[in-house]
Order: sequence, then structure tokens, then C-alpha cells
Amino acid sequence: MLSIMSRLFFLSIMLFASTVNATTSETTDETAWPALKQHYFGDKIIHVAEPEMLQLEAPKRAEDAAVVPIRISSNLTPTETAYIQRLHLFIDNNPMPYSANFLLSPKLGEIDIATRVRVDRYTPIRAIAEMNDGRLYMVSDYIKATGGCSAPAGKDPSAAMARLGKMQLRMRPVVPGDMTPVQLIISHPNNSGLQIDQASRGYIPPHYVEKIDIRVDDESLIQLESGISISEDPSIRFMFTPEKSGTLSVDVTDSKGGNFTLNKSF
Repeated sequence: MLSIMSRLFFLSIMLFASTVNATTSETTDETAWPALKQHYFGDKIIHVAEPEMLQLEAPKRAEDAAVVPIRISSNLTPTETAYIQRLHLFIDNNPMPYSANFLLSPKLGEIDIATRVRVDRYTPIRAIAEMNDGRLYMVSDYIKATGGCSAPAGKDPSAAMARLGKMQLRMRPVVPGDMTPVQLIISHPNNSGLQIDQASRGYIPPHYVEKIDIRVDDESLIQLESGISISEDPSIRFMFTPEKSGTLSVDVTDSKGGNFTLNKSF
């Protein structure tokens, strides 16, 4: 769903929407959403999510627009016949509004996922849960932040490239049957294509993580498709309940064809 054509299409939409949104109040800033909804979901009904179904946590005003923490969670207990199959993340007023698409295994248990995003300007942010039967539920919030997609990188470019693709999996000792928090951190500049090279004064070419596949014993837990809205050094925190000791594996692919792998026994 995060195809190149979709990205280019919505870059043009956002250029148009920016002229309209300049006079739109933050409480009614829904200019971009109708086109986004129609493009990605067509005429499907998107229900307003009840709190037990889906929660979205985000700061009202971000301290750093380039590193905005968000958390998506659900109290829904998954069963074999009813579970959240995908989470869609939209940041309406970003240059690439469709920011992340998580394909989830029911073996995760209750959903609790956190990451860090860039926010280009004041915007609605939306999490949409797609059930395994296709039903859609949405929760939204509003973030006040500007300049996150064009903000300079936090690290020296040479140092960032030297560590390109290095990963950390942080987790406490595993007790089979207990819910276990895990944090994945990927060293990657995640250049948006909108940042300025301070030496040449030209744009730094886009170079970002496109796909992340997290598996336990070769069975997929999370498959993520993402783009420039994810912050530098992408981080994903999630919960899972291991049935026994095993191996967590991570495969990462970036927009220049780079492939990176990490395996960790637990």
C-alpha cells in the first residue's frame, strides 16, 4: 500500500492542502483526510473505535518535531476468529501521510506498540485497526509540531553511515507464558529527502527503512512497511508472550536495497 505512485500522488495532494489548511483551525483540520480515506480504503466504513478497542497516545505539543513518541494499544483479547490483523498509521499533513502499515500476528496477544515519528506541521494523527474480517476502527488525535520532516539529522552523516543497519534488541529475561516487552532500535539516518546538506546546500537524497520483519522461531510477529515519517534510528517497542525459549529474528530492508539481519536467542 505504500507504493511509489501513492507517495507521489499524495505529495501533490499535500501541496494543494497546505494552501487550504493555512486558514483551517486545528479542531477542524480534516482537509487531507477525505482524499486519503478514499484512496486507501475506498467506500469501506471506518468505525470510531471504543477505548477498549484502540488507544492512541501522542503529545499534544511535541518537544522535538523530528522525534515524536507515539503509542498504539488495544485491550481487545485476540482469538483465532477475531483479532487485529493490521494497524495503519496516518499523519495527515506530512509529505507522506500514510506513515506505517503493521501486519500483526495474533500470537502477539494484546496490542501494545510504540515508535517515534516526524511531524512536519500541525496535524491530525490517526491509527486504524483492521480486523481479520476486514472491519475498520479508527482513533485520532492532534499534534502541534512543525519542521520534523526537514529537521537536520541528529548525528554526523559519516558516523551514521558507519553504523548503518546495526541493531539492538532490548528485552528482559523471558519467562514462558509471561508478556515480555521488547525494543528494537535500528541505526539508520532515515533521510526524508527534505533535509538540507549543510555543506552543499542541496537536498540530501531520501534513504529510509522500508520494511521490517520481526519473527520468533521463523514465525512472523510483526511485518512493518514504513517511510519518511518514521524518525531517524527507527525504534519499535512491542509486547509478546513467548511459549518457550527461542530466537527473535529481525530482517530490515531500506529504500536503497540495503538488507540487515539480527538474531537473538532468549
